[in-house]
Amino acid sequence: MDQNELKKRTKQFALRILKLTAALPKTVEARVIQNQLARAGTSVAANYRASCRGRSRAEFIAKMGTVIEEADECCFWMELIVEGKMLSESKVNALLQEANELTAIMTASRKTAQSKK
Repeated sequence: MDQNELKKRTKQFALRILKLTAALPKTVEARVIQNQLARAGTSVAANYRASCRGRSRAEFIAKMGTVIEEADECCFWMELIVEGKMLSESKVNALLQEANELTAIMTASRKTAQSKK
């Protein structure tokens, strides 16, 4: 998967996250998660784009660290949504799997960049 494909994939992830957060119930608890998940999910795409424009390998590695953290944070919030019974597991599972896959892809990319130092 090349850089442009990952840019598209992370952007689609952000859009799917926004749709998921819009489907959350209008409770105080869900609003907290809605805001956190929307920020983390859109941050994955934004920070990945920024990492692609990194001025050095070190900057790329640092920004990829942020992407990994945000993708993993998305996993956490989606797990809370399911465990808190705010949405059914079937509505969240595919997006949770995508978050886990993006975390793994970005981690592998960062490791590759670190090994080339």
